[in-house]
Amino acid sequence: MSREIIQTERAPQAIGTYSQAVRCGNTVYLSGQIPLLPDTMELLEGDMQAQIRQVFDNLSAVAEAAGGSLADVAKLNVFLPDLDHFAIVNEVMAEYFTPPYPARAAVGVAALPRGSQVEMDAVMELGS
Repeated sequence: MSREIIQTERAPQAIGTYSQAVRCGNTVYLSGQIPLLPDTMELLEGDMQAQIRQVFDNLSAVAEAAGGSLADVAKLNVFLPDLDHFAIVNEVMAEYFTPPYPARAAVGVAALPRGSQVEMDAVMELGS
C-alpha cells in the first residue's frame, strides 16, 4: 500500500517533523491541529468557541485537500488542558458535524504546543 502526503496552504504548515495528513489506501490520518491561523501561523486570539472553530476549520481544510470532508471523519480525538471546556467542544462540534457523529475521545492534558487551549486530530475514511 502506498502512502500519499497531504498538504495544503489553507491550513497551518507543520511546526515539527510531521505532515498535515497521510493517506494510506482509503484511510487518511489528519495530524493534530491547534487554533493557528494559516496565513500568519499565530494562535487565534479570542474566546474558546472561536479557537475551537479555528481548529475545525483547519481540520476541514486538510480533509478537503485529501479529497474528503469532516463528514468522512470516523474518529476524532480532542485534547484539552482544561476539561471544563468540553461542553464548548460539544456545542461547536454540532456546527461542523451531523449525526451519525464520529467516534471520539476527549483527553485532559497538561499542556499543548504554543500554549494552545485545544488540539484535535482525526482519522478519515474515504470511498474507493
